Amino acid sequence: MTNATDERRQRLHDLIDLARATRGLTRASLGKALGRDPTKVYPESGNPKTDFLVSLAGILEWPAGDVIEFIWQGESGPMCASSIATLNTKSRKNAAPLPDSFEGLFDVARDNHKNGDYRAMVDTARRMYAVAENEDRKAFACAMEASAWDGLGRYTQEVDACRRGLAHKGVSCYTRNILRADLANAWYCLWDLTPALGTATFLLEHYDANPPKRKLDEKRPAFVRYVRGHTRRRLASTEPDLALDHYRLAVQDLRRAREDYVRLAEELDDRSLLGIANTCKGGMDECLVELGELPPREAVDEAVELASKPASHDLTGDEIESIGWRCVFASNITLRHLTGRELQEAMRLLTSRALDAAEHLDNWAMRERVFTIQLHLHRTLTDTTGLDLPLTIDSHERTLITQAMGRFPGFRPIGWDLLSRATVVERKGGAA
Repeated sequence: MTNATDERRQRLHDLIDLARATRGLTRASLGKALGRDPTKVYPESGNPKTDFLVSLAGILEWPAGDVIEFIWQGESGPMCASSIATLNTKSRKNAAPLPDSFEGLFDVARDNHKNGDYRAMVDTARRMYAVAENEDRKAFACAMEASAWDGLGRYTQEVDACRRGLAHKGVSCYTRNILRADLANAWYCLWDLTPALGTATFLLEHYDANPPKRKLDEKRPAFVRYVRGHTRRRLASTEPDLALDHYRLAVQDLRRAREDYVRLAEELDDRSLLGIANTCKGGMDECLVELGELPPREAVDEAVELASKPASHDLTGDEIESIGWRCVFASNITLRHLTGRELQEAMRLLTSRALDAAEHLDNWAMRERVFTIQLHLHRTLTDTTGLDLPLTIDSHERTLITQAMGRFPGFRPIGWDLLSRATVVERKGGAA
């Protein structure tokens, strides 16, 4: 039996192999990237140095703390909490000097968000925190940082940013609720469903007692209802004894959220809200199928028809995202209720279209779902046919799977299973 050091060393070597394969690196180029002699890329020790771990995390695009957690797996090792915190902090040089005022930095952060430059937004938000002159502004800066991490698909960092913001005393109810809503959504994305449900319920009770005064702020309870509805939908699969209750309550939330988003789209003249309403419709359909109130084939056919339409160049981001999520929800239905050729043909189109949407938007939550669904499909086909069916992914997908493993701790066993089953081929035309 190997001792703990041998096991740590093997896990470290597994990560190095994964980094090398993901990036297509030679031993020499990997050594250069890790700052090591090519003949000593694989450390003999099970206690690698900090700079080595930072470099390895950078290649994998994992948080360095997660690399440490994977190698040590809960052991009381030499990496203390302060070391992990240091590893998870990356410095980034800004192309231009940032303003000195909170208001000026807020404008920069909004521009960062509008332009999709979320890495720069993290730095801007942290600078906002540094110059904030009161507790409420410090908490709001944490909310801006959380929004940036959400854009990067780094939900564990989003949770940390929200928690830091909520730890401040004397914060306004408005700012606290922004942080709580972001926290509930991050937990939902990470499949940490019980705290997501509790936080969303707490917020909706608050909004029921204190309706928003501004029309624009009515989007906030609609969003929280959206989160709670989808959280219930997921809970139905993890708590089968309560599945019917979860599905019924999910339908109530998603129907109400859909109605609110459709109304607000007209009142605020914002068609992007119709995309969110469409996402509510897809999740609601999945629940209605499981409740026996909607035929599975009808729900799948509607999503397939939507996915089959030629891509339009004038769609908003929320509308594109809604098509991807409709395909994900329909894939869930397909896996549970269809068989044979119907199953394979529907899944081929739905997963392909969902992954296209995820690529277009750089949406990590959607990627994680598609990869998970693809593994479940492969398991289903091999179990039902009794054949050792091939599973093929391209080199770009391998990279995405590796990065998803860093963003979603719960996805790691699935990611390892996918990578161990799959044959990797070079992507036609090169990586996007």
